[in-house]
Amino acid sequence: MIKSILLLLRPHQWLKNLFVFLPVFFDGKILQLGYLIPSIVMIFAYSLAASGIYIFNDIYDVESDKLHPQKCKRPIASGAVSKGTGYTLMALCILFSICIIYLFDWKVGNQTALYGIIVFYLVMNIAYCIKLKQFAIIDVFIIAVGFVLRIYAGGFSTGIYLSHWIVLMTFLLALFLAFAKRRDDVVIYENTGILARKNVYRYNLAFMNLAIAIVASITMVCYIMYTVSPDVMEKFHNGYVYTTSIFVLAGIIRYLQITVVDIKSGSPTLILQKDRFIKVCLVGWLLEFALIIYTR
Repeated sequence: MIKSILLLLRPHQWLKNLFVFLPVFFDGKILQLGYLIPSIVMIFAYSLAASGIYIFNDIYDVESDKLHPQKCKRPIASGAVSKGTGYTLMALCILFSICIIYLFDWKVGNQTALYGIIVFYLVMNIAYCIKLKQFAIIDVFIIAVGFVLRIYAGGFSTGIYLSHWIVLMTFLLALFLAFAKRRDDVVIYENTGILARKNVYRYNLAFMNLAIAIVASITMVCYIMYTVSPDVMEKFHNGYVYTTSIFVLAGIIRYLQITVVDIKSGSPTLILQKDRFIKVCLVGWLLEFALIIYTR
């Protein structure tokens, strides 16, 4: 039962909430406890809220999950955890998320804004689970907005202003990953006839490949524009920020290979955890930026 409950919470998906760290990292304050601790607290609050949504999604989609080749193994779909237990865990996760925000002393953050982000995230995703995910294109845009909310949570928890670059890049990267994930559902549908999602019939491989290629291209161009922006070079006091584009380009191309050639884009989080090439790209990108930001 404990193992099933942990699977229901999907702690491996909490990796997404590290986006909360981005504002404090790029502002050069990640080594200052006054900024680092609020970010960590917000990650816990956001992770609990996200787990509440994962549980609700599993309860609401239980019948369709039973037909899915992988999702049928989820705790509620497999019968390991009852719906009643699921609803209880969902309520506790959301309650603890709100309590964490309420109890922490936000000396540099905006508590009201954080409440608003969490509530908006919950409402948006409940609406997504019930209805909005049935609409093609809208579904992937909502996923991307969810990542933008994460960096806003990081910004409001630390009182750090978010530049338009970090918001735009986060949205585009999340949109790219969302389209790649939907492509996996299309492949399953075309190979088995199983509709993992009701809107899958509004997609096909030709459209998905085109959409992924377009978003990947825009993401890369946007990133290069960011790295050569005079404002960015002045902020970091470094004219070589553009060299970090190598890691971004390599990571995006590798993800395209996993998506189109290997057909394994069903879980971006698992890909990040298991693929060595992408992990090397990510670590290299983080290390270079750490040198640029924290050794000037």
